Amino acid sequence: MSVTLPPASPAPERPDPASLRPAGPAADAGPERTDAVGRVGRCPSPFIVAVACTVSLLGLLPLGYVIVTGILTGWPELSALVFRPRVGELLVNTVGLVLITVPLCAAIGVGAAWLVGRTSLPGARVFAVLLAAPLAVPAFVNSYGWVSAIPSLNGLWSGVLIATLSYFPLVYLPCAAALRRLDPTVEEAAGSLGSGAWGVFFRVILPQLRLPILGGSLLVGLHLLAEYGAFAMVRFDTFTTAIVEQYRSTFNGPAANALAGVLVLCCLFLLVGESGARGRARYARIGSGVARPAPRRSLGRFTPLGYLVLGGLFVLSIGVPFTSVLRWLVQGGPAVWADGVVGEAFLQTVGYGLIGAVATCLLAFPIAFLAVRYPSRLARGLESVNYLTSSLPGIVTALALVTVSIRFVQPLYQSVVLVIATYLLMFLPRALVNLRAGLAQVPVGLEEAARSLGKHPIGAFLSVTARFFAPSALAAGALVFLGIVTELTATLLLAPNGTRTLAIQFWSKVNDINYVGAAPYALLMIALSLPVTYLLFARSRLTSVS
Repeated sequence: MSVTLPPASPAPERPDPASLRPAGPAADAGPERTDAVGRVGRCPSPFIVAVACTVSLLGLLPLGYVIVTGILTGWPELSALVFRPRVGELLVNTVGLVLITVPLCAAIGVGAAWLVGRTSLPGARVFAVLLAAPLAVPAFVNSYGWVSAIPSLNGLWSGVLIATLSYFPLVYLPCAAALRRLDPTVEEAAGSLGSGAWGVFFRVILPQLRLPILGGSLLVGLHLLAEYGAFAMVRFDTFTTAIVEQYRSTFNGPAANALAGVLVLCCLFLLVGESGARGRARYARIGSGVARPAPRRSLGRFTPLGYLVLGGLFVLSIGVPFTSVLRWLVQGGPAVWADGVVGEAFLQTVGYGLIGAVATCLLAFPIAFLAVRYPSRLARGLESVNYLTSSLPGIVTALALVTVSIRFVQPLYQSVVLVIATYLLMFLPRALVNLRAGLAQVPVGLEEAARSLGKHPIGAFLSVTARFFAPSALAAGALVFLGIVTELTATLLLAPNGTRTLAIQFWSKVNDINYVGAAPYALLMIALSLPVTYLLFARSRLTSVS
């Protein structure tokens, strides 16, 4: 029996996309395209591209300064300045500091994160907040507290002690965030196959913490290379302390520039090493899995030891410096606050922080916008330039802008504009990371819907997108503000005459061995930093670790 099929109906014609466009202003907005994020949108505004390119080109100044200075100095003089016993001594000190402090911070950070996140230790949630608090105490204030308590502190091990207590939260925070998001079924499967508690930790948990450990350790290493005040107070010479002293004695002489070049190479070595250590392993899985917290382990008879470790960390990192500050304040009495400079320094610091935070966020926005809405090689390149620049020590950025301003735009030398520009280059990635994350979480369809209803593109962005990513923008500004409030090295070199920030006044009193007079400035810096530190801790509990 034969079956006769009905004739196939003709396929419907595709409607013209132009005929489906809504009427109104959005209909005549210009040619559109489908971009890499799967949405229909216009090409980026030339103004946004121009601003992003200008900021990124400015970010190349420090690295260009090091290269050009080396070329102009000439190889004979440069080699004589680099290959000398003093540079070898500084290299040994700096490398030794990094090789000892970074593993210590990694071990303490991972251990603390595991104790507060995976054990049933009573009060672990309180310790989870307290262990982030050391980020609110600048390293040079921490050094001030320890030197006040033990005046004989000096040398490498004193530097290791202060740096470890100041920077271990940089590893602790990302590891604690990662532990909260690990899949407990993998650990349970390892346990069912015969692995004990320690076996599960070293074979399952620790490998999954590889990225946060490496990222936090990189931050610790870069901070060690850039730190000046903390090591100067314990009389431990590193490249940064030597560059500052050389700059003060010869004002941007070849010796300081040569040391800056070696310091940049150390930073690049850290960056390349961290990138290579990441490997190509995959840390994500397919499927959403079961959203449940991992079971907490009882410490049993080791509970007192857990309290001793966490309590000791808090006392050493926060208790010692804070107690020293309070002791000097009590010794000085009300007279230490009567100096009119305290209020002026506070207002100047807040002013610099607010102006710098707003300027940095505004100039970081075009780069973040291109990276999220119009991903391309250009956008990735602009973003990478700023991350590279921020990894350089502040002293190198300051030297670069001093040289450029003196030779090409002398009116900017020792001006507020130059100081803000330096803060921009140093802290722009802090804003960029948060703005990028905030923009990526905003549904683009909502903005397009607003435009289809007749709103101007700028109006649609302000009324829809800006409202969604406002919390991320506030967090970005807060983190930049924190960096500016506690910044010392670049401010010392660039601040105009008469500038009295909290950090500068603190350092001036310390240099005069006036520890009583320095106490109010230390306390105010901590007070300004604590709210931002808590914000950082809160966001680390909400933001996934990539």
